[in-house]
Amino acid sequence: MNFALPADLIALQMRVRDFIANEIVALENDPRQTDHGPTEELRNELVNKARAHGLLTPHASVEMGGLGLSHIAKAVVFEEAAYSPLGPTALNIHAPDEGNIHLLEAVATDAQKDRWLRPMVQGHIRSCFAMTEPAPGAGSDPSMLTTTAVRDGDDYLINGHKWLITGALGASVAIIMARTEDDNATMFLTDTDQPGFILERMMDSLDTCFTGGHAVLRFENLRVPAANVLGEVGKGFRYAQVRLAPARLTHCMRWLGQARRAHEVASRYATQRQSFGQRLGDHQGVGFMLADNEMDLLTTRLTIWHCAWVLDQGGRGNVESSMAKVISSEGIWRVIDRSVQVLGGQGVTREAIVDRIFRDARGFRIYDGPNEVHRMSLARKILDRVAGGAQ
Repeated sequence: MNFALPADLIALQMRVRDFIANEIVALENDPRQTDHGPTEELRNELVNKARAHGLLTPHASVEMGGLGLSHIAKAVVFEEAAYSPLGPTALNIHAPDEGNIHLLEAVATDAQKDRWLRPMVQGHIRSCFAMTEPAPGAGSDPSMLTTTAVRDGDDYLINGHKWLITGALGASVAIIMARTEDDNATMFLTDTDQPGFILERMMDSLDTCFTGGHAVLRFENLRVPAANVLGEVGKGFRYAQVRLAPARLTHCMRWLGQARRAHEVASRYATQRQSFGQRLGDHQGVGFMLADNEMDLLTTRLTIWHCAWVLDQGGRGNVESSMAKVISSEGIWRVIDRSVQVLGGQGVTREAIVDRIFRDARGFRIYDGPNEVHRMSLARKILDRVAGGAQ
């Protein structure tokens, strides 16, 4: 790997950094933020700002209106954007739309792209990805999928229950994972205003950074035309991997930006606050926490960049993205937690952005597969590799 960033990427990095500092940070205390994320009014204002600066949906292909960023370029840009909790929403690189855009570019038909993908890239509509189910349905184990799709003439009738569906409130289109009659998983595209698509309730959560929050959905004979199958029937799990490895990594990129923000806030405080006759940061107990933060940030960034490099070389990146997810989610959590500690009483109040970052970040060790599941998967691969080479 060559760790030197090209001049054009450095210029883009600085553009994003300046945009976030000058246009977005000031809106972090805007009252149009709710327990279920920014309102649509605030989201539209943020998106319009990014559009005016030529920074909207930069990860999409040039053909679709984006900047066609490589994975390495995304790592740089997404970290900068996420320096503010509102940054990913502004640039239209937030979950789940970022991953859904990538999936649709790779799998959707031209007609599906015109109907749903282009408006998503333009920031006019949002989407959700409906796979997770309450027990006994699919969670960390997607093979437990219980939502069904039964062929009915030229349509499919979908029935089932989903929950923890990020961005569902206000989403215009949903990607639904359901089990077809051949007992295989298939992805379906549907407008959310159709009869039988029911948003049952919103789920209160620690995080408040995702527009549209997290919802419980129910499908009652939801009729979806066969033309709205995403990709091929029976290949839903294969397409999920197309989406999940890159989307898992972009979560890491965004949270790195949040952790860097928390560390910088704590570091500034440690230079300004006096305690026992000297700067707070001059006490080893505090200074060592800042030093550990720097090391965790570097380790996380290098891990992300390595996985991004693997993906840019055409690798699947499944193992690398699993490791990156665990390393990043635990590394950034240590950084944010230490930053709260450095800030003391202020760190547990809404007076500092770190409190919000702390609450938003806790779910990352669960989102995109709990860290324990990634460790289990990695352990199996290690054992298989060793057993395969045994004499």
